[in-house]
Amino acid sequence: MIRPPLPPFSETTAVQKVRAAENGWNSRNPQLVTQAYTDDSQWRNRSEFLSGHSEIEAFLTRKWQREHEYRLIKELWAWTENLIAVRFAYEWCDEADHWFRSYGNENWEFAVDGRMRRRIASINDMPIKASSRLFHWALGPRPDDHLGLTELNL
Repeated sequence: MIRPPLPPFSETTAVQKVRAAENGWNSRNPQLVTQAYTDDSQWRNRSEFLSGHSEIEAFLTRKWQREHEYRLIKELWAWTENLIAVRFAYEWCDEADHWFRSYGNENWEFAVDGRMRRRIASINDMPIKASSRLFHWALGPRPDDHLGLTELNL
């Protein structure tokens, strides 16, 4: 399976890859998102270590069952040939309607086919009031005219 843009990345193609990942995650569709990773992809997400499609899909299913109203913004931090670093923030609420903004960084390593073979994520959650939310678009991809993390001072 080929997932363009392919490495080696330029700034333009790295930005495209980041936005494609953001759009995928904002779909909240575990099967769709899992396709962007190699069959043997290795993840570290907070304190969880995952390997392969079945573990990734199960993780994403649990995540979006718990994190309601999920909206994510990713921003390119750095890149080189087959590596991309991003920073991100996402907002979500739990079953009790308590809101959170989660901040983090991810390091990505890509295979030649453009799928991610390694994802290392560090994430912190901050409780917020519903009135402090900044991500208000309809569920799904972030609109092109919505501010990014830098413009939102996040």
